Amino acid sequence: MTRNIDRLLDVMARLRNPDGGCPWDSEQTYRTIAPHTIEEAYEVADAIEKDDKAALREELGDLLFQVVYYSQMAREEGLFDFDEVAGVITDKMIRRHPHVFGPEEVKSSDQQTSRWEDHKAAERAAKAAEEGRAPSALEGVIAGLPALTRVLKLQNRAARVGFDWTDARDILDKIEEEVRELRAEMDAGSAQERVADELGDLLFALVNLARRMKVEPETALRGTNAKFERRFHRIEALLSAEGRKPQDATLDEMEAMWQQAKREERGEA
Repeated sequence: MTRNIDRLLDVMARLRNPDGGCPWDSEQTYRTIAPHTIEEAYEVADAIEKDDKAALREELGDLLFQVVYYSQMAREEGLFDFDEVAGVITDKMIRRHPHVFGPEEVKSSDQQTSRWEDHKAAERAAKAAEEGRAPSALEGVIAGLPALTRVLKLQNRAARVGFDWTDARDILDKIEEEVRELRAEMDAGSAQERVADELGDLLFALVNLARRMKVEPETALRGTNAKFERRFHRIEALLSAEGRKPQDATLDEMEAMWQQAKREERGEA
C-alpha cells in the first residue's frame, strides 16, 4: 500500500511539472510561498486556540504541504529533497535529546529546557568557529520574526548570560519610568518618531515583565484580544436591542455597556 506521504510527494511533483502540471504551482518560488507558510502556521495556532481537532488535522496537512513544496523546489535545483529534510531534523532531535537517546539524565522540564539551550548555544558556537568569527549570545534570533516573539527571544538569550533583572518589581519600576518618558514626549508634542521610540521601550519592558512572571506574552495578548471581542460583541448586542449601532452611541454610553459586559462575565449583573 502506498503511504500517504509518498502520495503527497508525487502530487507535489506533478503540480510542479512544467509539462502538464499546474501553471501557478510551476511559477512559484521560495519567496512567493513563504507568506503562505506563515499564514498556515497561524491557522494551525488558531485551530489549537479553538480546540478544533478536525480543523487542526486539516491545518497541519496544509502546513506539511508547505514543507513538501520547498523540498520539491530544492529537489528540482539538485539541492536536497524531502527525505533529507526529514533526516536533518531527526538527527538534530537525537543530538539535542541525549537524555533520551544517550547517557545524560534530566530530572525536570526546566532542566531539559536549560540543556536544550546549552546544546543550541554549542551548535551556534561551532558554526561561528567554522566561519572564523566570535559567537554572539543573540545570534540566530532572526529579524523576520514577529516583533513580540523576537523581543522575548532576545531577552531570553541576554538573560542566559546574566543580563537580566533579578526582581519583577524592578521591572515594574522600569515600566513606570518608561510611561513617564512616553508621557513627557506626548506632552512636549514631540515628533512621531520620538513617541514611537518611547512606546517601543514601554512594550519591551512589558514583555520583560511577562517573561519574568513566566507568562507567555503572545498567549496573554491573544486572551485579551478574545476578551475585547467578546465584550465589544456584547456592546453591539445591547445597542442592537435598542435598534442602534455603535456609531449611533456616545463613548460614555458604550463605556457603560462595556462595564455591564464585565459585570456579566463576573456573574455580578
